[in-house]
Amino acid sequence: MVKLFAVASLFALFATAAGAQAADAKSPLDYTLNGIDGKPVDLSKYKGQVVLVVNVASKCGNTPQYKGLEEVYKKYNDKGLAVLGFPANEFGAQEPGSDQEIADFCKSTYKVDFPMFSKVVVKGAGITPLYKHLTSKESNPQFAGDVTWNFEKFLIGRNGQVVARFSPKTKPESDEVTKAIETELAKK
Repeated sequence: MVKLFAVASLFALFATAAGAQAADAKSPLDYTLNGIDGKPVDLSKYKGQVVLVVNVASKCGNTPQYKGLEEVYKKYNDKGLAVLGFPANEFGAQEPGSDQEIADFCKSTYKVDFPMFSKVVVKGAGITPLYKHLTSKESNPQFAGDVTWNFEKFLIGRNGQVVARFSPKTKPESDEVTKAIETELAKK
């Protein structure tokens, strides 16, 4: 009986610690996700930077936006912008590949150099905690709502909070996105 209680207590402790990350998150940058190479990446390393979070897909009409994302990343990265790509397969099953296939496609087709992550769920059952945070009325009331399609963009300011959201059709190099990025980069 004592052994059973000890095992149950240990399990509860681990379950509580694992859930604490999501429950205590005050910023989208309070999460750890796997990079496209499978290694954990603590998003807090981007705190103090401006971060463009994008759910991406390799077989979508918006896939050519990879080129614009890479251009924006190259143009502003040394000024403090990070572009983070999160492959997702919720919309038309347009990201069917493995992480390795996605990485190979992005590198060979669009010369993607910005950080890419393992495939995540951005909507519905199994939604990853980062995207739950980005789309929840409780954690992000100003920009809440389900992700509508591939290449939806969230801009996180230097303060660690979402400051803008852009539709999937809004190109990363558009005047609207450029102005928002430059405004946030100007803040110190």
